[in-house]
Amino acid sequence: MKKKILVIMISFVLCLCGTVSAFAEDEGFADEYERVQDLAELLSDSEEEALIDKLDEISERQKMDIIVLTTDTLEGSTPRDFADDIYDYANFGYGANRDGLLLLISTEDNDWYISTCGYGITAFTDAGIEYIGEQMKEDLSGGNFAEAFNTYAQLCDDFITQARTGAPYDIGNLPREPLPLIWIPISLAIGICLSFLIIGTMKAKLKTVRFQAAARNYIKNGSLNITESRDLFLYNTVTRTERPKNNSSGGSSTHTSSSGSTHGGGGGKF
Repeated sequence: MKKKILVIMISFVLCLCGTVSAFAEDEGFADEYERVQDLAELLSDSEEEALIDKLDEISERQKMDIIVLTTDTLEGSTPRDFADDIYDYANFGYGANRDGLLLLISTEDNDWYISTCGYGITAFTDAGIEYIGEQMKEDLSGGNFAEAFNTYAQLCDDFITQARTGAPYDIGNLPREPLPLIWIPISLAIGICLSFLIIGTMKAKLKTVRFQAAARNYIKNGSLNITESRDLFLYNTVTRTERPKNNSSGGSSTHTSSSGSTHGGGGGKF
């Protein structure tokens, strides 16, 4: 049976960071701890069980560990170091490269942080992690943690699929937020009103015009006398404008954790 990470275990691990090397299996999941570690008790029992089932299904199907960790204290550590160390010393991750990511929620100072490892660094770029944080922020701030974690799980599934079937979500290639359904009838109503307004205005300007059977009836007699016509090409002007360059390189920034593992990640406040 999978185990819960205890606060005393976390404190012990963080004290030994830098002196203890992480254990890693060559293949598959270590399968030692639950993928939801709700140490801050932000979820009800039913919410936690449902989230575990969801993360287990996505993790096993995508072959990448997706973890949620909550705590009410960082034991004096930074969110980045805390998340990295729990990921390493709890032996999370899939395969030899420990593919996966961990979402840390700390109620101590309202911090969120996502630590990535292995293929998780590729699938979750800095811009992608920032996007996920923005999608969760409103629910996190409002205390709707179960909804925020469900959003995180669904986005993780989408991001991994996107990375394996195309280019990872990154700057200029982030998911488009769906248009709320209420805007569909509003857009149709605005379009119809504008159409009637434009057509009505054009029609009003044509009241003095009468239909004529031949084009010559539109010309005043003796007002046009063409004796000669020529086409002369005088010169040609070509204007070139340099296309603006994107100075943002995108991708994932990385760092080394206290255990010597390479991680990506990012976070913020809620």
